[in-house]
Amino acid sequence: MTEIVVPEGYELTAPRGFNVHGGPVFVRKREDGTLHFILDIEDRHMNMGGVVHGGVLMSMADVTLGVTVFEKIGRKACATINLDCNFLAAGKLGDRIQGTAEVVRETRDVVFVEGRLYTEKRTLMTAQGIWKILHTTPPFSDPV
Repeated sequence: MTEIVVPEGYELTAPRGFNVHGGPVFVRKREDGTLHFILDIEDRHMNMGGVVHGGVLMSMADVTLGVTVFEKIGRKACATINLDCNFLAAGKLGDRIQGTAEVVRETRDVVFVEGRLYTEKRTLMTAQGIWKILHTTPPFSDPV
């Protein structure tokens, strides 16, 4: 694997595993406290139809919503229970896909979250999900 170049002001969401191979997805905390995610589209992210593979977008949505939940609940381990994705436009080679998410409801055991993936010109996907709080400390330390 080639060396990962982290864009200025961002951090890698995960230093190993699928998030690196499927991305890498980077994150930064904005001044208002919200998280902003980016993924620069390369040839390996494309499908045979010449657009970004839907699985890449779904994976980025999972990371975007999941890390947002992780931070909101105090960096406790959590897991995706449900992820609904709505494809609205195609991503293209060279795009910088951006992502944001917001927790809309939190209970003792589950968190409901909504998010959006977009480029400067269009929204590519909206997503809604439910995350299970595992009430454990994760065996890793995500940035942010």
